[in-house]
Amino acid sequence: MTHSPDGLSQAPSADAMRGHVALKGFFSICAEWQCSAHEMTQLLGGVSRATLSQYQNLPYVKLPNETLERISYLLGIYKSLRSMYPTAERASRRMRLSTDDFPFVGESALQYMTRGTTETLALTRRYFEAMHASQ
Repeated sequence: MTHSPDGLSQAPSADAMRGHVALKGFFSICAEWQCSAHEMTQLLGGVSRATLSQYQNLPYVKLPNETLERISYLLGIYKSLRSMYPTAERASRRMRLSTDDFPFVGESALQYMTRGTTETLALTRRYFEAMHASQ
């Protein structure tokens, strides 16, 4: 809930609600993947530690479109992994396994994604969606 200037409570805006739900999903995925604070800041596009700390409180906040796009890619990756592997543990382990497959070429998916660009997230999502579709 937010408070109006007259002190009355009001429901969060649709954008603030969307931000809250996106952050909740992001931090749930990061917990399963056992991401470090540095990895989380990079997955969100290089946000500061202070911003990450604020986001960890799951505020009702309008997130920048790029942040929502990044979280959307991560949700798609998560969905593909969970469809491909029978347990959350195996799906999470896959994120840290190095592979010679394109686009990772010797890195794990998580290492590749933490380069910080939305393109690395998009390519990772396409990779896992294609892997899932080929099963």
